[in-house]
Amino acid sequence: MPTDLISVRTAQSGDAAAIAHVHEEAWRHAYQGVIPHVPLAQMIARHGPGWWQNVLARGMRALVLEFDGELTGYVTLGRSRMRGTPYGGELFELYVLPDFQGIGFGGRLFRAARTELERRGIEGLCVWALADNEMACAFYLHLGGRPISEGAETFGDTTLRKVAFAWR
Repeated sequence: MPTDLISVRTAQSGDAAAIAHVHEEAWRHAYQGVIPHVPLAQMIARHGPGWWQNVLARGMRALVLEFDGELTGYVTLGRSRMRGTPYGGELFELYVLPDFQGIGFGGRLFRAARTELERRGIEGLCVWALADNEMACAFYLHLGGRPISEGAETFGDTTLRKVAFAWR
């Protein structure tokens, strides 16, 4: 039994319901008023416990952060989708329950994910964030991320700008 109050570990299939809970709460907090309501609700509904159990069983790499035994955040990671760049790794999602944001848990997850990628021999790292998600953009800038690219993502009838942040 871990004795640390805060721990980061590899996600297990039994974490699916807790990850789905973090996903829902964090997405509502981050994207309410940014992503239109119906597409946001549909995206949250699609990523329930069953979806998480399935992707974890198929080998999606994820780390979870626990505080006092409660799963309070997660990060998914793997090889970068940005081919032909010096950024071999990518964080696909990094979310922390709203009540636990701003106290270093996101940074701890970020560092653990970066260490995991390096352990696997993957150098460089990138992550995409919606430009209107000011908290995420500020978070990645604070961690030393450098904006390297822009793109767009469509949610229903709305197209939003996204920014790629990178670390060598």
